[in-house]
Amino acid sequence: MKNKIDTKPNRPGGQVYVIAGKDEFLVAEKTAGLVGELLKPDEMQLCLWRADADKVTAVDVFDELRTLPFLAERRVVVLAGADDFVSDNRELLEKYFESPAASGVLILTVGGWASNTRLAKALPKVGQLIEVGELKSRELVGYICDYAREQHNKNLSYNAAQMLIELSGDEPGILRNEIDKLAAYVAAAKNITEKEIAELVGRNRVFGAFEVIDSMMAADTGTAIEKLRMMFDADKDAEYTVLGAFAWHFRRMFSAAAMLQKGDSPDGVARKLRIWNQSEFFGVLKKIGLKRIGDCLRQLAEFDYQIKTGRATAQTAIESMIVQFAEK
Repeated sequence: MKNKIDTKPNRPGGQVYVIAGKDEFLVAEKTAGLVGELLKPDEMQLCLWRADADKVTAVDVFDELRTLPFLAERRVVVLAGADDFVSDNRELLEKYFESPAASGVLILTVGGWASNTRLAKALPKVGQLIEVGELKSRELVGYICDYAREQHNKNLSYNAAQMLIELSGDEPGILRNEIDKLAAYVAAAKNITEKEIAELVGRNRVFGAFEVIDSMMAADTGTAIEKLRMMFDADKDAEYTVLGAFAWHFRRMFSAAAMLQKGDSPDGVARKLRIWNQSEFFGVLKKIGLKRIGDCLRQLAEFDYQIKTGRATAQTAIESMIVQFAEK
């Protein structure tokens, strides 16, 4: 994931970098890395100028680029969210690319960069295009495990990382913030486990969802719906995260039921799946068969699609699952 960035200018007299990508957090991360290679820490206060592209004019940008750096080799100008700026000032940028400032470095961050424009064709002569791809779901686990190890010297297992993603969503910036909090929470411990994630990140979501499922299994529809609504009242982010909490529980239940069916002992299952609330977990598991767990998982996958396409909300979707489960 770490792409080497060539910070040497392609021609004497200046350079331009375009950092293109849809994920704003990853683009910002790449931009910060590039700035760190171009400027020393003590140079940034006087030789770095950052701005949102919609809040400045082309005159502001070019004036900053032509301002001589103070006690440094270069002055760096970072223009964030520059898609419209590029479109509105294309001719001015084309002229600038022909004769860039002698000691100015321009960094443009954009969501997309068309390769068939005159500007794009001129870029390699004065600088570099850096494309930042979006992290795929399967890459997120490795991404946050690497971050925990490199930034905090903490170990994060695959299962723990998967749990964190399910509880917090797939936004890299949010996941890194959660890792920062977890690293402080575990203090001197070397490992961040599922237990700490449940306690710190998803206490209300994990235990709240489990209480709802327990009431579902007991066919106590009223209590299940009441507890679900309490979850949404207590957590402003529940609309985006609660479905993951339910899916996480049902996946663990499915794995446990399958292992028990193959002859594994409850203690063995608990060790393999790292189940810390054994009595509650196996108590719920006894109330539901493997087939019905699979049905719930398929239903949750359908709910996820409906929510993402605006056809349902998380609360109404799960409430309907509770009612349908009771009817069966």
